[in-house]
Amino acid sequence: MAQIYEANRSVCKYVHSTSRGHEAIQLAAAFQLLPCDYVSPYYRDESLLLGLGFTPYQLMLQLLAKADDPFTGGREYYSHPNYRGPDKPGIIHQSSATGMQVIPTTGIAQGIQYLEAHLAGRLQKGPNGDLPVVVCSLGDASMTEGEVSEAFQVAILKKLPIIYLVQDNGWGISVSAEEARVMDAYEYAGGFPGMERVRIDGSNFEESFDNMRRVVQYVRQHRTPYLVQAKVPLLGHHTSGVRKEFYRTAADLEKHLADDPVPRLRQQLICKGITEAQLQSIEQEAAALVAGHFSQAIQAPEPDIATVGDFVFAPTPVQEEKGQRNDSSLSSNTSGKIVMVDAALFAIREIMEDHPEAILYGQDVGRRLGGVFREAATLAEQFGDHRVFNTAIQEAYIIGSTVGMSAVGLKPIVEVQFADYIYPGFNQLVTEISKSCYLSCGKYPVQTVIRVPIGAYGGGGPYHSGSVETTLLSIKGLKIAYPSNAADMKGLMKAAFLDPNPVIMLEHKGLYWSKVPGTEDAKTLEPSRDYILPLGKGNIVLKASEDAINRGESCCIITYGMGVYWAKAAALHFPGQVEVVDLRTLYPLDEELVFSTVSKHGKCLVLTEEQQQNSFAEALAGRISRHCFRYLDAPVEITGTINIPAIPMNIHLEQAAMPDPEKVKTAISRLLLF
Repeated sequence: MAQIYEANRSVCKYVHSTSRGHEAIQLAAAFQLLPCDYVSPYYRDESLLLGLGFTPYQLMLQLLAKADDPFTGGREYYSHPNYRGPDKPGIIHQSSATGMQVIPTTGIAQGIQYLEAHLAGRLQKGPNGDLPVVVCSLGDASMTEGEVSEAFQVAILKKLPIIYLVQDNGWGISVSAEEARVMDAYEYAGGFPGMERVRIDGSNFEESFDNMRRVVQYVRQHRTPYLVQAKVPLLGHHTSGVRKEFYRTAADLEKHLADDPVPRLRQQLICKGITEAQLQSIEQEAAALVAGHFSQAIQAPEPDIATVGDFVFAPTPVQEEKGQRNDSSLSSNTSGKIVMVDAALFAIREIMEDHPEAILYGQDVGRRLGGVFREAATLAEQFGDHRVFNTAIQEAYIIGSTVGMSAVGLKPIVEVQFADYIYPGFNQLVTEISKSCYLSCGKYPVQTVIRVPIGAYGGGGPYHSGSVETTLLSIKGLKIAYPSNAADMKGLMKAAFLDPNPVIMLEHKGLYWSKVPGTEDAKTLEPSRDYILPLGKGNIVLKASEDAINRGESCCIITYGMGVYWAKAAALHFPGQVEVVDLRTLYPLDEELVFSTVSKHGKCLVLTEEQQQNSFAEALAGRISRHCFRYLDAPVEITGTINIPAIPMNIHLEQAAMPDPEKVKTAISRLLLF
């Protein structure tokens, strides 16, 4: 296959890597796996895929980015598989980002462990009752990634049934092992007590097969992590675009060629009595098969360009608002209303009562504290430490593990403690979670709810007051909710859980208990148990009078979160003249409500807590200007925090930087002058 690709470089125009030099260890690993298992190959693992039973033709369809590429429909590089079926191990979406697959794959193992212990009826086993194992394949250069360490910590702490197969060819593109690290994978694993490990000659098929059989059986039985370091030669190019002659010497290539696993296996077979004629017959048959499959793949159709937007999201079952929004019979306090933080708590409690596959984890959400905002209080006591548990300070693992958990049928709800600390998880959000549904053609949407306390109030300081919605909204493939009151919180939380896609719940800390003056309306009656509020449906929380609208003396404010309360407070100075729209969900966005409201008034203010410049609010103002241009009587106004890199801790500086009702009042006055 590598030879035919090299001989047809003009046809094989998309960048690709091949497994030359790695064939023995890859086949040895593949031959041990059962359909109940999971494996995450990396981008040089075509031999592993062949060993699982995929045909050269199937791989070539991805090589040439054809419509019938069984993995990604022509959207991904060669040897970037995903698979869900009864005849082969499961393969979640595989990205090109080095080492990023380790956390999601470890999440699979954690999910399997959970099913095994608590939902055994949902655990897929082998034909003889074999317990599933997970194999995560990676190159030696990826071992220096910090997220690999996060995964190792969890795998050992939780004793997960996962094998990390490290194929060590001594190169990371043009960077040699000597340049890049002080220890190899085997030595590195030695620093993690509880990680079983072995070094093998990955170019010797017999040694590789015997060791992989032993390791896989060990993990099936003992349910503990194992690292296999397989030393292999790199005989091909790094990729078709980064060619070996660019950076490797003839002596280095000759040294690697001496360990070519193919002639080594050939010699072993001859020693066991296989004849030269038999081997030549096998080789000729393989060459003919590959040539035939390549010819067919070339002729296969290109993707229909009309499908380019398919599979960004999986269809959600939640389309309509259902249930009773204001149910006075539910509340136990004298006012009949609940605060937002309790609405979230009650929603998750009901979810976990109704869905045994729901689990909740993150920093400090477990039994002792129940979240730094007490937003998970009592949940561990009710549901147990296996369903509500603490994690280390590992935002990447918290977020990325949801990929694997979701793949095996769990529905994780996770928490990042403050919006300012979500950035270590961005690799997983961008590279794995957001792209999984699209690049797997809908086979692996990631069903997770990611809770993120957000926003500033009362001197929280520069690392606990940030707003990050614009950064999150730049990642396509995520849904973003931002409730501003208790009823919306509960309804959106239920919808987010039922949505088969990743949903980020941005929850304003200043609204959690309505302690900020003017936010009393964030308390509401608790909705009924079956109340669900669809994502993408905004709400008019304050109406303008028809008289003011007809006289052209009205305006509208498009906002969300704390902005709702600034807007309502400012509107008191302009009775009947201001209409306030609470977006409730930032993506999907209720454009129909926004555009119809702006068109009705002709004057619009977009209000945000974020720093204004280059923000979501500015982008929305631009969209409003384009769609509503002929209805506008004035330029779309924007009010937000001033353009500083962080919110200062001093409360007077905080107030000076951020919007408030008085600043919104000034902006309304300007609008109404037009």
